[in-house]
Amino acid sequence: MKEKVILAYSGGLDTTAIIPWLQENYDYEVICCCIDCGQGEELDGLEERAKSCGATKLYIENVIDEFCDEYIMPCVKANAVYENKYLLGTSMARPVIAKRLVEIARKEGAVAICHGATGKGNDQIRFELGIKALAPDLKIIAPWRDDKWGMDSREAEIEYCKAHGIHLPFSADSSYSRDRNLWHISHEGLELEFPSQEPNYDHLLVLSQSPEKAPDEGEYVTMTFEAGVPKTLNGKAMKVSEIIAELNVLGGKHGIGIIDIVENRVVGMKSRGVYETPGGTILMEAHQQLEELILDRDTYTLKKEMGNKFADLVYEGKWFTPKREAIQAFIDVTQKYVTGEVKFKLYKGNIIKAGTTSPYSLYNESLASFKTGDLYDHHDASGFINLYGLSLKVRAMKMAEVEGK
Repeated sequence: MKEKVILAYSGGLDTTAIIPWLQENYDYEVICCCIDCGQGEELDGLEERAKSCGATKLYIENVIDEFCDEYIMPCVKANAVYENKYLLGTSMARPVIAKRLVEIARKEGAVAICHGATGKGNDQIRFELGIKALAPDLKIIAPWRDDKWGMDSREAEIEYCKAHGIHLPFSADSSYSRDRNLWHISHEGLELEFPSQEPNYDHLLVLSQSPEKAPDEGEYVTMTFEAGVPKTLNGKAMKVSEIIAELNVLGGKHGIGIIDIVENRVVGMKSRGVYETPGGTILMEAHQQLEELILDRDTYTLKKEMGNKFADLVYEGKWFTPKREAIQAFIDVTQKYVTGEVKFKLYKGNIIKAGTTSPYSLYNESLASFKTGDLYDHHDASGFINLYGLSLKVRAMKMAEVEGK
């Protein structure tokens, strides 16, 4: 009986070519596993394609709710944004994919897991760190880093598939390299490889339309949260996954969440990509809109630091670590009272505040007013400023003394 390998299968060109390659070079029984994080129609026809290429079985595992509840929401609560722009759509999906691959490997008694990530990208790190953390005994096969691979382009992969009698619904000139799930879709390649060139948004966008083409009239949206988790959208109770899906439609319609960034990959190089995150951008902004009303200054400041650290470790593939668990535990404490309602308007790429309420709001109208109230005496500020600025004054006096000598 042949040993089994679990192939992380997307149905794309790379993983299609990998099936016969694994059989030729490792003599494994290939079991494909596609993890459904909300790719939509990309899953159509996968089973037929996988088996026609030589796989003995295809698992299609729906993890959408797990992805939303256990991976997306911790990032939303943390306001985890990598390098101030990237909302981690690909990064936070990789650990749940790695986890399910390991589960299928255990179920099938497989000895190895194979992925199609290239040797230049971040995903090889994210997949492999996840697998090592959960199943250190399993062998990991990364064809793009394997000397036996021998293919260095899409054209070479297509020729390899043709030589093995595999019909492909792909072409060599093809389109952007994309990664899609419920949270976002990323685009790389073609003109995006040249930072000097403007993205061809008419050709590129999938979930959205550009702000220029968005409706001329704004649309109001109301959301409620409980302990940092969204519960209703425009008065209707929904699961997190349903809220994100609906926000994707609303955000896409109004050109929300389209970003063009050059990011620093873990492996050391810079890469350029365009990300569409319509629903995710709205959800993150709505959560922040509520949170700023509730958290005290010191907690808010520390949470901002922890959020940046959280974003870095998610980007770097360090989900299954004590550090992630510790930061998430801190973040969860900060969310205890993040409960209330937010209202905003979507208009041509913008999310415009339209009112926020919470029973735990620390905003005090009497204190915030320009009028003198019972809780605040303007005269108290004099002593506070004298003490708060004392070190500055002492240093200035000393510098004046030194310069006068």
